[in-house]
Amino acid sequence: MSNKDLSFEEALARLEELVGRLEEGNLPLEESLELFAEGIKLTKQCTRQLEEAEKRIGILLESEDGSPFVREEDV
Repeated sequence: MSNKDLSFEEALARLEELVGRLEEGNLPLEESLELFAEGIKLTKQCTRQLEEAEKRIGILLESEDGSPFVREEDV
């Protein structure tokens, strides 16, 4: 399974795993660089997924006339 096929939760778990391994500090430089590069890709993927979720929430919260819907508790 490639990183692009991971759900947000799976990508975040993999990212946490990578950070843990890198923080141990006992990896060869080349492997550290590979894990760091994978971590950057996962971070970008998670950011995209969060942005998409925010857009979907915005659409769901719009009122019928297209203006943003504001709940009383948000005011």
